[in-house]
Amino acid sequence: MADSAQADLDRGVEAWLAAFNSALQDRNAAGAADLFEEDGLWRDFVSFTWNLKTLDGRQQIAEMLEAVLDDVQPTGWTLAEPATGDDGVTEAWITFETAPSRGWGHLRLRDGKAWTLLTTMQELKGFEEQKGANRPKGVEHTIERGRKSWLEQKQEHQARLGYEDQPYCVIVGGGQGGIGLAARLRRLNVPTIVIERNESAGDSWRKRYKSLALHDPVWYDHLPYLKFPDDWPVFAPKDKIGDWLEHYTAIMELDYWSGTECLGAAYDDDAGSWELRVRRRGEEVTLRPQQLVFALGVSGYPNVPEFDGAKAFLGEQYHSSQYPGGGDQAGKKALIVGSNNSAHDIAADLWEHGADVTMLQRSSTHIVRSDSLMEFALGDLYSERALAAGTTTEKADMLFASLPYRILPDAQIPIYDTIAEHDAEFYDQLRAAGFDLDFGEDGSGLFLKYLRRGSGYYIDVGASQLIIDGRVKLKQGQVAKLTGSGAVLDDGTELDADIIIYATGYGSMNNWLADLISPEVADQVGKCWGYGSGTTKDPGPWEGELRNMWKPTNVENLWIHGGNLHQSRHYSTFLALQLKARMEGLPTPVYGLQEVHHTR
Repeated sequence: MADSAQADLDRGVEAWLAAFNSALQDRNAAGAADLFEEDGLWRDFVSFTWNLKTLDGRQQIAEMLEAVLDDVQPTGWTLAEPATGDDGVTEAWITFETAPSRGWGHLRLRDGKAWTLLTTMQELKGFEEQKGANRPKGVEHTIERGRKSWLEQKQEHQARLGYEDQPYCVIVGGGQGGIGLAARLRRLNVPTIVIERNESAGDSWRKRYKSLALHDPVWYDHLPYLKFPDDWPVFAPKDKIGDWLEHYTAIMELDYWSGTECLGAAYDDDAGSWELRVRRRGEEVTLRPQQLVFALGVSGYPNVPEFDGAKAFLGEQYHSSQYPGGGDQAGKKALIVGSNNSAHDIAADLWEHGADVTMLQRSSTHIVRSDSLMEFALGDLYSERALAAGTTTEKADMLFASLPYRILPDAQIPIYDTIAEHDAEFYDQLRAAGFDLDFGEDGSGLFLKYLRRGSGYYIDVGASQLIIDGRVKLKQGQVAKLTGSGAVLDDGTELDADIIIYATGYGSMNNWLADLISPEVADQVGKCWGYGSGTTKDPGPWEGELRNMWKPTNVENLWIHGGNLHQSRHYSTFLALQLKARMEGLPTPVYGLQEVHHTR
């Protein structure tokens, strides 16, 4: 870009920031909102709202600023690096400060007005992570009798925490989400215990079917602080991921209670803390944290259909989460109920081990080939070419977050139109095999389906060819009943089976709360996931952010953390800062606490 063109872009951003800063300093909420397009969007992660909140249009922006400016006291709006421009849109990385924090953001301008603004809290003033030049010394260079080694101090800490010393936070669930959040909290000196039922960190991956591997590429999947080595495979096998999580837990020195089951929890109003009953390797222990986080994945309990005749079936029945994989399946007839990711993975595993496999598709499914997903959807953000262009993992996360859900479909539809054209022959072959395809209700593809409902798609890593070739049989319809020898469909078709796999998904995460706390608390929190798009399995009204994820819920001191590896990494930053602020007694007035429109 010519120097003069670059200077014009930078001046345009700096002029906007100066006008914005002036309006904010004058507490002129309406004037600040007028710097946005009429339908401009401001997505804030904690820095202004102590919430994850999207403000939709000038009126909502002005209302938010009127409510928070006296507390937030924003200042120091600065262009962090040269702006970029394309098709009339100027994009810029910005930094800013509020009274309690330092922030990082992203701005898009069109014709001098803000189209989108993302603001994120990055650190709390006075409570920064001790890192880099400020890292702890570790050893005091003095010679004293009775001085304890690092190992002795660690063992003493582990013996006391949860017994003589209570943690400030307990995370129920020690998979990738709980581990990554605990790492961030440890860096912020928030005493935290992670509760995990499995015997070792990583077991939630190790115990899945043998052929399971990540369908997302390595650049998308890093954990906080400690990235995968640069020779890590693009798609990691499950046991390799399990080992990484176990080693990460040790390296990050997490207080990780494996072999520990959560028996129940209740909030003690008088004490101002939770009372959490756990069984740790046979011993019952009561923990009293002030903050309780449920990090039990991206969904709740397995959905297992209740078909007539299920008890009469003489073969094996599994939900996909319990399918072991492998083994000699030669000559066995396998029926898979479902047609999304797990269904395809398990179909491939069964076929590889000799089974005669039939997939029952009950509703349309979005399929995208892995190579096409990487090339067209992820490549500009998460790939070697992205890194070469200067797009770090942190920038990629921010760029993805900089598109509010209101306009994200418009950004995704052209990508999936390109994929549909590029892979037209592949899709024609699938349709010819009888597969019922979709690209989402509005053509916006995989990511929107994931955000809206967490299901309904398959990233093809080879199983689609089995269906195209007829090596895996395909049937359409619904199960009317089971018999001793198989299933009868709603059109009367009889399918013989020795094994039935229910690849039928999972319920809402707040079902865990119903069992571990109470149904009343679960309903007070409300449905988790989805954002009110009005599409299948994501009913309206419009809510603008994922329900109850990584932000205050309607039950004080109760939080939900989860998502895929990318989301667990990115959003754990903001959840950890919210918890740290509360531990330090900082004011955290939450703006726009979500309403509960759906219970479970």
